[in-house]
Formats: sequence, structure tokens, C-alpha cells
Amino acid sequence: AGGQRGWGLARQSPAVVAALAALCTLIGLSLVGVFEFGQFAPGRLAALQLRHPAADAFLTGILAVAIASPCTAPFMGASLGFAIEMPTAQALLVFVALGVGMALPYLAASWVPAVVGWLPRPGAWMDTFKRGMAFPMFATVAWLVWVLGQQSGIDGAGALLVLLVAGSAVVWALTLRGRTRWVLASILIAASAGLISLIGSNITQSQETQALAATDSIAPAAPNTWQPWSAERVAELNAGGQPVFVDFTAAWCVTCQYNKRTTLANAAVLEGFAARNVALLRADWTRRDPHITEALAQLGRSGVPVYVLYAPGKAPLVMTEILSTEEVHAALSSL
Repeated sequence: AGGQRGWGLARQSPAVVAALAALCTLIGLSLVGVFEFGQFAPGRLAALQLRHPAADAFLTGILAVAIASPCTAPFMGASLGFAIEMPTAQALLVFVALGVGMALPYLAASWVPAVVGWLPRPGAWMDTFKRGMAFPMFATVAWLVWVLGQQSGIDGAGALLVLLVAGSAVVWALTLRGRTRWVLASILIAASAGLISLIGSNITQSQETQALAATDSIAPAAPNTWQPWSAERVAELNAGGQPVFVDFTAAWCVTCQYNKRTTLANAAVLEGFAARNVALLRADWTRRDPHITEALAQLGRSGVPVYVLYAPGKAPLVMTEILSTEEVHAALSSL
């Protein structure tokens, strides 16, 4: 569609994040027993699903990838960055291999029938398990609301929570019977529409990143102070003889948050940065930023996390996605 490509690009859109939160809420309500999807779907649609199991599996795979994408960058980031620059046929083979990998447990069960014998027998436990799986879905909703809060602020996150509650009430009303169903559902649908018109715009509003304080690009920052990233800032610091460590990150990237709270917050790592006068820059990709996308492409990456040490007169040193204190110390020792 002419947009810039990057793994996790859907998470950069507040509207997509909100839609995923609504979808996960709907799935959670279904799993916990509030309703069944077939209850609302026309009989023709259910029959269509049964007649086209491959299409159903394809759409299920799309949903799995959409929800799992923030956690796959450590394993797929480099390969996707490589694939995007390859000829079409070769690039598609990379994606086919990823799809085969996701489907491998099912393929193994079909190729080796004995595998099916290891699975638990059907029984009442399946209903308990189904209801229990609603809570991971609700946990996903909580995380998505937090991500939206990083993009659109507290008003955006609050608006999404209100609309999720309103939407859940509509779904519940539709499960009722008789006249009560239509009267109550109509009232709740009208109320939800009013809420959307009143506070819906808060979800997609632009919110400047609050995690980083505005820093004068001319004045030197205090040791261990993270500054906003820009390619010009990196070039400026390197030209002055100062090495730069860049953290390409995003609020929706689970691996990024783990590394930030462990390795990058480690006292010994911070002391190492300060001892070698390394400037710390953070490139926040939570919302779409073409400059960050371009910088990642130049490094052969299409997603975050990416950690790079820029030293004057040397090629950029790209580190692994699962960052360790030992790797950072080894990189600093090369300065």
C-alpha cells in the first residue's frame, strides 16, 4: 500500500491496538461462557466455515501472528530484515518457512499418528480449560491498554477501557431472550455510539512520549541520561569523538521492556557507559516514525529491539536482541 515496512508496524497504530483489544475482549467473553460465536453468526456462515477449513485455518493463523508479533522479534527480526531486501520469490520462501514452523506441531501429529495418542482424552476438563484460557486473553487486553496509553496518553487508555466495558454490556444484552434483549441491547448500542462520538477521538490522538524528557541537542547530557534519538544527533556526537549507544525500542515490544528493566537498568552497565563517556539515545518506535524505520533498514533489521553501539571511526556494532550485561561490557571494552 506504499507504506514503510516493519515487523510490528500494526502496533504503531492506536486504532489497530484498540481494535485488537476489542477482539481479545470478545474472545475472552466467549471463552468464559458469556456467549458462543455461533450464537450470533448466521447458520450459513457457520456452514461456510465447515466447508472451507483451510480458509478458517488461514484466518486463525493471521490472528495468531497479529497477537504474537511483539514477542517474535528476537527470533525473526534479522531474518525478516533480510527477507524484505531479497527478490520476491526468495522472500516468500522465508515467510513460507515461518508458516511451516508455526504449523509444525499439527503437521507432526498428521505425519506420525502415534503423537495423537499422547494427547489427553476429551472430557469435562476441556470446558474448564476453555474458561481458564479467558484470563490470558484479558491479560492481553490489559497489556494492549497500557500500550495505547504510551501512544495516546491516559485519556486514550481511559476512553478505550470505557468503550470496552460498553461493548461488553452490548454483547451481554444480545444473549438475553425476548423483548428484554432488543430493548436493552438497543439502549446500550445507542449509549455506546454516543460514547464513541464523545470520547472515541481520544484513542487516536497524538501523545508525545513522556518517558523521555526534552533535552537540548547542543548542551551535553548528564551521565546515564537517555536522550531522544535522531540520526543527526548520532552523527554530531560521533563527530565530537563521543561513542553513542542507541536503544531502538517500542512500548508494545515485550522483549524491549524486559531488556530495559534488566540489562539496561543494571548498575554495572550504567557505570560502564559513564566510565567511557557513552551517550545514551533512545529511538522510540511505539508510534510510526519513518526516520527510525529507515535507520533500522540500514542496519538490516525490520523490527525492535535493536541495540547499536556507534563508535567514531568504526562500523556500527549491532548486538543481539536478548541483551545481556556480558555482551554490553564486551562491546564497551572494544572502545
